[in-house]
Amino acid sequence: MLTEQQIQGIYIPVITPFTKERELDLPSFQNYIKVMANSGIHGLVINGTTGESPTVTWDEVEQLVKAAKETLSSINSSVPIMVGTGTNDTASTVARTKKAAALGADAVLVVTPYYNRPTEEGIYEHFRMAASVGIPVMVYEIPARTGVRVSIDMMKKIMNIDGVIGLKDSTNNLDLMTELVRCGSKPILCGDDTFFFDMLTRGAAGGMMASASINPERFLEVYNRFVADEKEDAYRLYTQLLPFIKNLFEEPAPAMLKHLLAQQGIIASAQLRLPLMPASEQLKAKIAL
Repeated sequence: MLTEQQIQGIYIPVITPFTKERELDLPSFQNYIKVMANSGIHGLVINGTTGESPTVTWDEVEQLVKAAKETLSSINSSVPIMVGTGTNDTASTVARTKKAAALGADAVLVVTPYYNRPTEEGIYEHFRMAASVGIPVMVYEIPARTGVRVSIDMMKKIMNIDGVIGLKDSTNNLDLMTELVRCGSKPILCGDDTFFFDMLTRGAAGGMMASASINPERFLEVYNRFVADEKEDAYRLYTQLLPFIKNLFEEPAPAMLKHLLAQQGIIASAQLRLPLMPASEQLKAKIAL
């Protein structure tokens, strides 16, 4: 199982490839996993936002986890697998977390409960219950999608729950990052790709970034230069990546991401599941590999 010490580097929230009929495309998924793992990334996250989790069934998640584990085993890779199990229902989240543990996941990613707008005490209990399952829990805070922003004081409390090993921070709130690091909190991964370098300078242990699916070596080089104390070089490389990152998210993800992966021949189709739509021709023309 994943430890706090392993929460560092570049984690990739993976896409879920579909056929033209919008069924799972496991051969494409396995090829994609192989390419990502061979690049040198530090971890994979299945069934996150980038994986179109709202439209993927739990049966399909199980197929994806099994396929990923088989692929990693075939190339003798020890890259850890994290599985998104968070919902806005604590009982459902606990049940999914137990199933992920039974599948052999190394950790789970649990998002702050969304839509029903619970109190902070309810949010704390949600994470406490998820962590009680016994598999390491990575907290995912993304208020732009959940409609809930956890206070700094409550996040400190959540980070002290036994079994919680870190935070994916997509808040765009550098004060949260700074305060958690100051308090010696558990590892934090940047969840907003455009803030990657800024968060590294404030103590983030790395990033969990969708854009790193496209030529992940470039993101690894930024991270490796930074930890080698070659910060000027890291910043230069990051500024070269920034226009690409911003363009990638100009339209809802992972539309453009899938288009580029299909263009690279890593997956067979850029198909998404409704209500998500393909990337526009204007955006495709704007981003050239």
